[in-house]
Amino acid sequence: MRINFLRPSLAGAVALLACATGLPPARSARAQSSMAAVPQPAPQTHAEWPPAVNDNMAFRHVLFDQLEGRTTGSDNQLRWDGQGWIGTDMNRLWIKSEGFAGANGVSDGDHEALYDRPIPHTRYFDAQAGVRADGDSNPTRVWTALGVEGLAPYFFNMEPTFYIRDSGHVAGRINGSWDLFVTQRWVVQPQAELNFYSKDDRARQTGSGLSDIDAGIRLRYEVTRKINPYLGWAYDGKYGNSALYTRQSGEATGNSSFVFGLRVWH
Repeated sequence: MRINFLRPSLAGAVALLACATGLPPARSARAQSSMAAVPQPAPQTHAEWPPAVNDNMAFRHVLFDQLEGRTTGSDNQLRWDGQGWIGTDMNRLWIKSEGFAGANGVSDGDHEALYDRPIPHTRYFDAQAGVRADGDSNPTRVWTALGVEGLAPYFFNMEPTFYIRDSGHVAGRINGSWDLFVTQRWVVQPQAELNFYSKDDRARQTGSGLSDIDAGIRLRYEVTRKINPYLGWAYDGKYGNSALYTRQSGEATGNSSFVFGLRVWH
């Protein structure tokens, strides 16, 4: 039996030596010249770059969270609470309005124009600053407004706001609500609004300290996501000197009402 041993070529030996030493194998002058002849792409200039993503578009949104009638059996009122904004993801103009309209005129009218911007390093809260005007059947007051609005843990909608006006008057408002989805269409919403003032204002029937509370619970049915009729119960109460001024004007300091209305947005 004859065994043939293959003799390694010189090129194979060089390749084995390169693998053993970790060095790349040497290329011949012919190979180097052919690689140098391969054309290289020219670097792109700024004018040749593709267009940037248009992520600074302006959007708009309008919501009437409360557009309802309230009745105590002997007294009927219309209540509205709405807000809307227009702008980009970073800069927005907010318009807010709320109040009551009844047989004795318009009361608790509050209208605000605010600049809104996300708070750095927070996911769900925006800072807001602007102006508030108390416009109803009572004397008008104008305030500077500073506050935040957003979604707190456990999906609570929170709107704490701080107000300042002339003569050292300071006010604060805390507004919160929570949407509890019983089913995909039936939603229970508890809601409360508290107002505080540093000084009495007899002309507007507001006293220092805790002035008033407006709270309630509503059950709505989402016919569509944008149209939600609802029924519920609401309480409107006055406290401190606000209650005193209300009694002096011959009105009740607290009312429990049956409410029915429509929540709409666009």
